[in-house]
Amino acid sequence: MKHLKPLILFLLLTVTSVSYAQNSKTAKMNAYIKALMAKMTLDEKIGQLNLPSIGFDITGPILSQGVEGKIEKGLVGGVFNTYTPEAVRKLQDIAVKKSRLKIPLLFGYDVIHGHRTIFPIPLGLSASWDIPLIEKTARTAANEATADGLNWVFSPMVDIARDPRWGRVSEGAGEDTWLGSQIAAAMVHGYQGTDLNKNNTVLACVKHFALYGAIEAGRDYNMVDMSERKMFEVYLPPYKAAFDAGAGSAMSSFNEINGVPASGNKWLLTDLLRKQWGFKGMVATDYTAIMELMKHGVGDEPQVAALALKAGVDMDMVSEIYLAQLKKLVQSKKIDVFYVDQACRRVLEAKYKLDLFTDPYNRITNTRSAEMMSADKMALAQSAAQKSMVLLKNQQGVLPLKSNAKIAFIGPLVKDQRNLIGNWSGAGDWKQAISFWDAVQPQYPNNKFSYAKGCNLLDDTAMITKLNLNGADIVPDVKSPAKLIDEAVSVAKDADVVVAFLGESFMMTGEASSRSDISLPENQKTLLKALKATGKPVVLVLMNGRPLTLSWENENLDAILETWYAGTRAGNAIADVLFGKYNPSGKLTMTFPRNVGQIPIYYNAKNTGRPFDEKEKYTSKYLDVANTPLYPFGYGLSYSAFSYSPISLNKTNIAITDKLQATITITNIGNYAGEETAQLYTRQMIGSVTRPVKELKGFQKVFLKPGESKTITFTLTANDLKFYDINMKYTNEPGQYKIFIGTNSQDVMEADFKLRL
Repeated sequence: MKHLKPLILFLLLTVTSVSYAQNSKTAKMNAYIKALMAKMTLDEKIGQLNLPSIGFDITGPILSQGVEGKIEKGLVGGVFNTYTPEAVRKLQDIAVKKSRLKIPLLFGYDVIHGHRTIFPIPLGLSASWDIPLIEKTARTAANEATADGLNWVFSPMVDIARDPRWGRVSEGAGEDTWLGSQIAAAMVHGYQGTDLNKNNTVLACVKHFALYGAIEAGRDYNMVDMSERKMFEVYLPPYKAAFDAGAGSAMSSFNEINGVPASGNKWLLTDLLRKQWGFKGMVATDYTAIMELMKHGVGDEPQVAALALKAGVDMDMVSEIYLAQLKKLVQSKKIDVFYVDQACRRVLEAKYKLDLFTDPYNRITNTRSAEMMSADKMALAQSAAQKSMVLLKNQQGVLPLKSNAKIAFIGPLVKDQRNLIGNWSGAGDWKQAISFWDAVQPQYPNNKFSYAKGCNLLDDTAMITKLNLNGADIVPDVKSPAKLIDEAVSVAKDADVVVAFLGESFMMTGEASSRSDISLPENQKTLLKALKATGKPVVLVLMNGRPLTLSWENENLDAILETWYAGTRAGNAIADVLFGKYNPSGKLTMTFPRNVGQIPIYYNAKNTGRPFDEKEKYTSKYLDVANTPLYPFGYGLSYSAFSYSPISLNKTNIAITDKLQATITITNIGNYAGEETAQLYTRQMIGSVTRPVKELKGFQKVFLKPGESKTITFTLTANDLKFYDINMKYTNEPGQYKIFIGTNSQDVMEADFKLRL
């Protein structure tokens, strides 16, 4: 034991030293901000709470006016939608050279899945199940964003989503709480790095706080109503994981919680976020959310200004109601100046942590332009796109394609660039994206490939008009729909295999893009039926931002590859996967329903008292469709195949302090080397409250050559089995449990164990 004493002493001294350094740093920040605020007028303090939009992009219905003059008067704390060193420097110059106190500005932007280099949409990235990769894409985005003058990004979006009708499912990690929490933390680490003082880091903004993914009917900006239990068990953990990872800011959501809109909800923004979770950062609203409180029906303009400020909102995005109302409210003693000071301090602290008071121009330089879309970033974008793609069907090995075959590539997305970078692509330039056609031609110069457009992306003129008003750029072909199909059928008849590139316009997903019908557009289905009638094998390549209803396609087509919107290098990655240069390994993170009538549908549901039984009428089921999804959570095929051995447990009866080890052997029984994502789920069989039929608790990725086997071990502790009991205490309960390991949430091996306290 004697040799342990120096080590223990060293560890104690190290911890004490780190703690002292952190406390010293915090004390220094507090002293600086206290001195600065002592010089500020009430107007200048309120000005720090004002977040207008100015610049190249607008993401809402109102564009702020007269911003430059307000900056000079100290009435702006930050701006968003302005980037490039030249544009940012112009505004920062006004703040630090012309305003009285020379307080620098924050510069925020929607950097959702890349900045200039665009990666797959977040739902696609999550399908990679590659946490280090996802963190690396966020780190890369931060590098480019800061090289463009930005210091704040409105990401990650960590809303759990179980309704694919909601367009914003494209921005998140899908339906699972555990996986969503891992991805949330990884993205925060990627954006913020290890030190926000560094000029290649950005302040992360966790959104949309909170519960936004549960909006009723899948309709954007709609209501949310749920139990406390569902909040804490399902929807809140990814936000907390992001804050625990050190996220410096949060964005309030548009929905209400327990009858109070999030941007005016004190329980949410103060009691839970700050007091219970210990969050020390800054809260901004979403676009014009304080103004929208009036339409929610909770007050007039002065009332909603007071409600939001006292609830814990620090920055008012675009509506400028704080600017218009807070001074009068303080002077009339309707609110205490304490609330203004508190919010102002949080904004100033964010700037201090970004080192803006030392150097307001630390992220404004023209010397880093070479970092934009550099070769290493292009390689990462291509790798991320490959890993995000999910093979949904592959009948009789029609994929991978043979390069010497006669292949008909058909569809409006074969040569498309506009849609490849998807929605929320920020500063990305779709003209820099590489289409599939442009990517595949140079790789196979002596090919026997043919092309036909086959159909328009849409024929619905009303929908085209609606989408084009927001920049969809859909231009119908001069040829009639019948002519386009005739040409496609002619080309298909002369081919060995047909590959159809179809899906959604990028403007059909994302914010304000909810759909009640999530099938392929009718004209695209008509094309597919005509291609099917040729008798040739038909492969469907999908580009879309949500799960779709694909029952007919699954039943009638030979292969289906989900590529999402794969980003700047989408075409290269799709070519690599189709021709077998990359063996697809993606797994779904959101369930694909058979039809919209099944929604919401998700893997970790609970049993009813009358669980499904096909032979019994009075059980929980539909008359017209199976209960099961078309493609379950965790599903994804490979060009190879993998077998799983039975699970071996080191113990079948564990104490609260024990570690349960579950071992399984995976074998590649196919002809291609490939990567498999083995998923571990548990189930608590009896609890003081009902428990889900499965809960994801871990996964491991293994690469196997044909015929190769690998044995992997998962380790679980009692902490992994904790839940909110009947008293909403986060704890363990003894009893019987099941453990499942498999290739997706449905196809699993299982074993039993007991937990004793």
